[in-house]
Amino acid sequence: YLSIYLSIYLCMYIIKDWEVIDDLQVEMHAGGDNPHDMTTPGICEGYLLKRRKWPLKGWHKRYFVLEAGNLRYSKNQQDVSRGRFQGSLDVSHAVMSINKKSNQIDLDAGDILYHIKAKSHELFYIWVTKLQAHRLYKKHEAAHVHSSFLQTLSHGISSAGMVDSAGAPAGVLPSDNNAVNRKVSAWLQQSHNPDSCVQELNRCHLDLTELNRLIQKLQMLEGGQAFTNGDLKRIISIQNISLEKPKKPRSGKMWSHSRTLSLGMLSSSHLGSSPHLGASVPSIPDYVYSQLSPPTATSPEGKKIQQDICAISLRVLASLKTVHETLSQERQKLQEVWETNNIHQSKTAEVRFTLNLSSEFSGTYSFLARHSSHGPPSVADSAAEYFDASDILCGSSSEVSDESGLSDGSTTNSEPEEGHASATRKYRASISKSPNSFIPKSTGRRTTLPAHCPDNSHVGLMAILYNNIGKDLARVSMPAALNEPVNLLQRLCEELEYSELLDIASNTSDPYQRMVYIAAFAISSYSPVTFRNRYKPFNPVLGETYECVREDRGFRLISEQVCHHPPISACHAHSENFSFWQDQRWKNKFWGKSLEILPTGMVNVTLPRYGDHYEWNKVVTCIHNVLSQQRYLEHYGEVTIRNLNSNVCTCKITFVKSRYWGSDTNKNEVQGTVLDQSGSVIHRFGGLWHEGIYCDTLPTPKCVWKPNPQPKDHMLYYGFSTFAMELNELTPDLKPLLPPTDSRLRPDQRLLEDGKVDEADIKKDEIEEFHRERRKELSKMGQDHVPRFFKKAKDSCGRDVWLTNGTYWKLRENPGFANIENLTVW
Repeated sequence: YLSIYLSIYLCMYIIKDWEVIDDLQVEMHAGGDNPHDMTTPGICEGYLLKRRKWPLKGWHKRYFVLEAGNLRYSKNQQDVSRGRFQGSLDVSHAVMSINKKSNQIDLDAGDILYHIKAKSHELFYIWVTKLQAHRLYKKHEAAHVHSSFLQTLSHGISSAGMVDSAGAPAGVLPSDNNAVNRKVSAWLQQSHNPDSCVQELNRCHLDLTELNRLIQKLQMLEGGQAFTNGDLKRIISIQNISLEKPKKPRSGKMWSHSRTLSLGMLSSSHLGSSPHLGASVPSIPDYVYSQLSPPTATSPEGKKIQQDICAISLRVLASLKTVHETLSQERQKLQEVWETNNIHQSKTAEVRFTLNLSSEFSGTYSFLARHSSHGPPSVADSAAEYFDASDILCGSSSEVSDESGLSDGSTTNSEPEEGHASATRKYRASISKSPNSFIPKSTGRRTTLPAHCPDNSHVGLMAILYNNIGKDLARVSMPAALNEPVNLLQRLCEELEYSELLDIASNTSDPYQRMVYIAAFAISSYSPVTFRNRYKPFNPVLGETYECVREDRGFRLISEQVCHHPPISACHAHSENFSFWQDQRWKNKFWGKSLEILPTGMVNVTLPRYGDHYEWNKVVTCIHNVLSQQRYLEHYGEVTIRNLNSNVCTCKITFVKSRYWGSDTNKNEVQGTVLDQSGSVIHRFGGLWHEGIYCDTLPTPKCVWKPNPQPKDHMLYYGFSTFAMELNELTPDLKPLLPPTDSRLRPDQRLLEDGKVDEADIKKDEIEEFHRERRKELSKMGQDHVPRFFKKAKDSCGRDVWLTNGTYWKLRENPGFANIENLTVW
């Protein structure tokens, strides 16, 4: 109890040094709550210390850039200049906490947590001020966009009545298709008057001319101006600051090339008497002082010029935002028209806005809407047609480095490429229209389990950990109610649910098309877990085995738990068309709210007909909200498939990491390419790993894989698929052929499947204790467990692998496991 009280006291002592920043404390703007009256925060960049998220120790120097409400970082300033960023965070979506004593700043966006620290109080103060300014501005900006959307919607509804008696507004494009005519007419009626864009941009031109004149006049004035403490945050917030000590200038004066506009001189006393953080800050270093203190006007005329500059700048900003919002809305409407797929003619509808501006803004802004009967636009088409404005990335936060809130494992390139979103929409639409590639036939096996899955909502992992404080967690047994009645050895077999893809690959002569089917098989192995986020599989005990003979599918499989520390499960399947094997090992990373599973073994498939040997890695599996009942699974990372016996082609598959603020429809995205020897793309495919994969570069574009429909009431049976229902089935004719180590004979797993949860709990504890004692006996004798049906070897890269020794099926046939001595595992 003394240690518990001491821990609580230390936590309270540490927590009291932290302060959560409230946006209401920040007053950076000059006028009301309208973003048009707010001063745009300037850029801030420089080196800070960032704590590694794994293994939660050590501070590393990283170069941070805060711009437009997004905080990004790289290893150094050179990477920033090349556009290479290791992570990004939208600060408006993050809870910001600070520790003045240690100069630490914590930004928590839910799935991403940044621990950063400044080397001095001065830098700490400036970064906190900048972050506050960007958070407030971004939130006001989002509120303004929402308000503009409501006004636009209201305008569209009010203008909907401006139609003639025939139901067509003025200016309708002539068309033979009345449905198309009405849709385009409604869109035109809701659109803003294009003349308003011309007026706004012409007004910007006049304001910019005047702004240029005022800046030149201000530069002619010399002198300095001391600002009061109340202006300190506003001054820092609007500066473009590079917090790096510059080299000594050759000239007498030091100017910052990174600032856009300077508003006054700062003295060190400003920080010392600042109302919030400045109380503990002694002074600004010389290099920061030089950044914030260029010569400016001190006369009343200079002040008036500065006020005029600010007012005109805000007017220009407001006008440009209005134009951009209008054009963005029109683009979104056109995109929605495309996606509805209601235009069934191959004609092209073209709507153009031509803005005839002055010489500085001359040009044509065009929205070109094309639709043909051949289907949705391709990636290249969408990139070419949306040429008028750049995309806006908002509300997203992502990291791909090993210092992210969730480790990357193999997620180096798990971000979508250009055109990825539109390609995924196209693939998804094509998949939904495609029938199932493989219609499962009746196998005569069971279609339900003996009992429904138990309710484990009352089982709390936090309560289990709390009740076992001070105990060895390796000896803490998890309740059987958290498990599903299959184990990890059977999960390996479940990856062959869509073995038909390997059969097709074995009968495909073209090596590039063959690789597409191999890739589809690799992706299909992730689909069985779609509805299985509430329960976990049993962990196999050392020496446990599992066999699966499927005459209807033409393969047979054997798997065995070959190692306990670390846990390694090996399997091997054989068919006339293919061989499949892997030894699955993984590392777990617990991040508080999520658990990452990082597989380290390789998957192997050989096709004897062509002499191909394919090898690929697995991606990271993340269980989010692991301590609550709202758990869900996600896969992310990059898979590389190589043919070890031929370098004709390779395949790269990207499982895209979902955005924290993204919708559910954008989750589980996957895209891949088949590349030739020179790196040229031969085939492209994509979709979602739980819905299907579509390839539009085959001679006949088609859905190459689509998961089988779930059985009726599958959520009552652990979310199992039809194939998973059959894994643990034990028929009377099969039982005499199995060794006593087979998973179907495991008593606790069988009790759970029969709905006897309490009995399963007791039996599970007995089996685990039996194996602890068994390992102790082996350790006393100085012996290690020797797998019975697998042997350790080295692959072509020198890695340890577990391969079948070829004895299982021979012993099964003659003399039979019932006639030989077997290992006792329960």
